[in-house]
Amino acid sequence: MTDTPVPVVLVDDHHMFRTGVRASLDERVRVVGEAADVEEAVAVVHEHRPPVVLLDVHLPGGDGGGGAEVVRRCTDLLTGTRFLALSVSDAAEDVVAVIRAGARGYVTKNISASDLSAAVVRVAGGDAVFSPRLAGFVLDAFGTSAGDVAVADDELDRLSRREQQVMRLIARGYTYREVASDLFISVKTVETHVSAVLRKLQLSNRNELTRWAAARRLL
Repeated sequence: MTDTPVPVVLVDDHHMFRTGVRASLDERVRVVGEAADVEEAVAVVHEHRPPVVLLDVHLPGGDGGGGAEVVRRCTDLLTGTRFLALSVSDAAEDVVAVIRAGARGYVTKNISASDLSAAVVRVAGGDAVFSPRLAGFVLDAFGTSAGDVAVADDELDRLSRREQQVMRLIARGYTYREVASDLFISVKTVETHVSAVLRKLQLSNRNELTRWAAARRLL
């Protein structure tokens, strides 16, 4: 990727939300077009042919297929245009529908502006990007579920059983407090385990941990 901002079309039926996203995206991203419904989105995406489309999954118009319908009706552009769903919904059916249609990622609207800009850049570069809690839906829908996979991995073997439990929950997007409650341990103990996991796997942060776990179908 160069230092040139990634051109993006922003699709959402709420004008105020589009205005907020446009104002929040940093210098890595440039909004070149907007749309508020299915028909308008299909037309604007074909007009601009941007590297990335930020797309809400619930949109009026068309045949009622929402964001997934937009992706399907732009399949002729999928080699050069990638779709990143941006939605308030974290329902499995919404995630799976838009990914089946051809989207490259799915993030929820509580994502920070900086992380959203980074997600756009990553999708433009060919990566698949998901909010941590949503990655498991995709693995379950498109591959063998984590529980059915026999993972033979030298890196995984470095972790104790408890560290593996903590790793999976953190990679899914749980907070330290949620992990502590789920495993009946203290927050301080969770912090200790997370530090050990990152050190043993030579990772820097929980985003890298999520990618590492998703690649091994451990979520």
